Amino acid sequence: MTTTTSTTPVSPSNTPSAAPAAGGSLTPQRLSDLRSQFAAAPSNRIAQNAVTQTNIDDVALDRNIITTTDHTFSHLLDDWMVTNQKKSGRCWMFAGLNLFRVGAMKKMDLKEFEFSQNYTLFWDKLERANYFLEAIIETADRPVDDRTVSFLLDNPLEDGGQWNMFVNVVKKHGVVPMAAMPESFSSSETARMNANIKTKQRQCARDLRALRESGAPMEAARAEKDRMMQDIYNMLCIHLGTPPESFDWQWNDKDRNFHRDGAMTPQKFAEKYITLPVDEYVCLVHDPRKGHETNRTYTVDYLGNVVGGERVIYLNVAMDVIKNIAMNTIMEGEPVWFGCDVGKMMRRDLGIWDEKLFDYEAVYNTDLDMPKADRLVYHQTLMTHAMLFTGVDVVHEQPRRWRVENSWGEDNGRKGFYVMNDSWFDEHVFEIAAKKSSLPAELQQALSKEPIVLPAWDPMGSLAR
Repeated sequence: MTTTTSTTPVSPSNTPSAAPAAGGSLTPQRLSDLRSQFAAAPSNRIAQNAVTQTNIDDVALDRNIITTTDHTFSHLLDDWMVTNQKKSGRCWMFAGLNLFRVGAMKKMDLKEFEFSQNYTLFWDKLERANYFLEAIIETADRPVDDRTVSFLLDNPLEDGGQWNMFVNVVKKHGVVPMAAMPESFSSSETARMNANIKTKQRQCARDLRALRESGAPMEAARAEKDRMMQDIYNMLCIHLGTPPESFDWQWNDKDRNFHRDGAMTPQKFAEKYITLPVDEYVCLVHDPRKGHETNRTYTVDYLGNVVGGERVIYLNVAMDVIKNIAMNTIMEGEPVWFGCDVGKMMRRDLGIWDEKLFDYEAVYNTDLDMPKADRLVYHQTLMTHAMLFTGVDVVHEQPRRWRVENSWGEDNGRKGFYVMNDSWFDEHVFEIAAKKSSLPAELQQALSKEPIVLPAWDPMGSLAR
């Protein structure tokens, strides 16, 4: 009787084949082997029959997770409708404004209220165009194919952004109610506007680099940049409308009582109706890559939007720290802004995230597992979306699942709200905005360290792209 100590099942997919060809090409013999080994496994034929006729997500969906995940929470904050960013990448500012609107609704005694996302979009675009052109002037002494210059030219005006960038816009330009600057076609569908302004920005980049290469001083380049900004301002006004310098604000509360503030500037409106201490918030990230220290601050080169504004600074911490602060913040009555890799293991129609939601490995009969750190290094994950936690289900003082307010409208999830099982949080949540006072003393101390600068293309800057 023959015995073996191998724990790997012998299957057609791992049966040894002929030695590989010199030079690494796929020879006719190897192609024949691939075909025959696939056909020899009944499970492959069954999977092929299923997946060629329907979406693989329907085949791989784990029914047990669906039937054991419900939308109930021990701590639930939201009692309002979701917002809709439509065909734009404004999730980060929607999530930020949604965080602020909770206090505004309470202060104005309103059931529903929205700040204008178009207003913050306008100022972010204008400020970011200026930030980009300043970066082009600063790097004009480098070759155009320098990796940082190439990165800047590839990403001159994206829709995405980070928490600190959102704060920069709000602190400088204030906020307005939706009625003062409602959505436009281009705020809800940004692709063509972005493409045309990018064309202008790259033309400006060419001319500014040429000016500096000709020996013109920095002052001359900045004067030319200021002239260029008028064209970009005009383009934004045409697409988004002109942002108000002041507006009249009055409203009927949920009991139909009438209130009037009269003339307000965006800065005054922010001062009165943003009830959270904006300056207190810091960004915590979970970046488990080798060499990226915990309890250490980081920033990303050329990640920003307002020249002279706050830098984007992250404090890298253990995942348990992020979870505990998020859970405690919700239990104390405040939603939590967070960033994640939204598309992984998600069922949009059901509004569910779970790390094992789809058993793709069983369908393909292969291992697809990679640790979070490896996924960051090998470009398999990055931050793609920002939302709000508005609830948590706590069992034995530990979070079991999380309530999420998305900004994709009401036609998905449970009227736009999602449930995230805690297993998904571990693997695909990267960042939260938290009050500095919620951090332990040693982490508050760590915030004072000068941040380590990561390159412009680092995945920790991906939410802004």
